[in-house]
Amino acid sequence: MAISNEQRKAYRAIGHQLNPIVTIASNGLTEGVIEELNRALDDHELIKIKLQDGCLSDRREVANELAAATGGAIAQILGKSILLYRTSDEHKIS
Repeated sequence: MAISNEQRKAYRAIGHQLNPIVTIASNGLTEGVIEELNRALDDHELIKIKLQDGCLSDRREVANELAAATGGAIAQILGKSILLYRTSDEHKIS
């Protein structure tokens, strides 16, 4: 899924105020984490994910894996936070 630069900019502005919904720690991407991400994306369309210090994987690698596993798009990677977007049937973000 690809998003335009205008959309990315708007999502980053919205994402600045979001609290992380999912946290990824030393276990990395487990089936439970992916299920929770899919549920959160269905509910919100735009979510913030926090990588804990124990997460041994590279943040860009994790973000790419998250996008591939959920069918979403990376809106932003900033520090240890990832902003992920996936459109739903009911558009929740204007």
